[in-house]
Amino acid sequence: MSNARATHLTRRGILAAGGAVGLGAVLAACGDDDAKDGGSAGKETAAAKSGPWTFKDDRGQTVKADKVPANIVAFIGVAAALHDYGVEAKGVFGPTTTKDGKPDVQAGDLDVTKVTNLGNEWGQFNIEKYAALAPDALLSTMFDNTGTLWYVPEESKKKIEAVGAPSVGISVYDRQLTQPLQRMVELAKSLGGDVTSAKFTQAKKRFEDAAARLRAAAKAKPDIKVLAGSASQDLFYVSGTDLSIDLEYFKSLGVNFVEPPESAKKQGGGWFESLSWENVDKYPADIIMMDNRTQAIQPADITEGTWKKLPAVEAGQVIARNPEPILSYDKCAPLLEALAEALEKAKKVS
Repeated sequence: MSNARATHLTRRGILAAGGAVGLGAVLAACGDDDAKDGGSAGKETAAAKSGPWTFKDDRGQTVKADKVPANIVAFIGVAAALHDYGVEAKGVFGPTTTKDGKPDVQAGDLDVTKVTNLGNEWGQFNIEKYAALAPDALLSTMFDNTGTLWYVPEESKKKIEAVGAPSVGISVYDRQLTQPLQRMVELAKSLGGDVTSAKFTQAKKRFEDAAARLRAAAKAKPDIKVLAGSASQDLFYVSGTDLSIDLEYFKSLGVNFVEPPESAKKQGGGWFESLSWENVDKYPADIIMMDNRTQAIQPADITEGTWKKLPAVEAGQVIARNPEPILSYDKCAPLLEALAEALEKAKKVS
């Protein structure tokens, strides 16, 4: 990759960490501008044939239309969350499939063969395919407070806007998980989603029960230190809890996290501290939560000896973390359950 492209991606590349993965892994994930097309199906909800539609997003912007959008294009994580509420996107962008064509972790239960993929990697967004879908809504999350839509390339922003679809941004920046979860429910409801069914009620109760379980586990083991990390070829990233929706929420429930100082997180945009593999043992930890997104190296594939010697690794106290949770109760409840179980079973090793 050219130095020019690396420089261009500095700010949004840092944000692509979602709190952990780090600029190096993001740059490694950058590909060409050819998007892989996974088909152009997708269902319309019954309510999508009615109208009018209005929704105030987290930029404070109110979008209005004569009818509820039927041709929805969304960041893959948003599409996956809406799918859980019965709202289907016709087009998606962002990490949708892995290199072997399987659904990415961020796709959730979405059938990736039934949506048009506008771009699988950072910087990819096929405007021609986007326009061909005749979109009437463009939906994404936001990882900063400037209103920047996640995975919508800044260099293509004007051309994308020129297609004419109103956009909606749901903030996942510097707030607790429960807030964007509720905002996604409100968005789904506005789009004709079913948020009153037994399935929805059960998923929400499971989430609430999981939160209570995690709070109890954290209270029972206050000395257990949890580190949120992510791996790239050259660096290990330690995430702070200040900006990440999941970590902020877990911390509010009493989880005792490793917190890099603000000065150390400066180069990571306030999200994380970058460590060389020689210094991966800088922060003692009893449990390590590792970024499970495609752009991060997974624990089983880490060959660094310094990693293998970490007490938490030797004790088998490493669990997965998705720094970009799919914002449905169904997908977030297991995240809380996994951390609660890890705390319940954890031994003090640091």
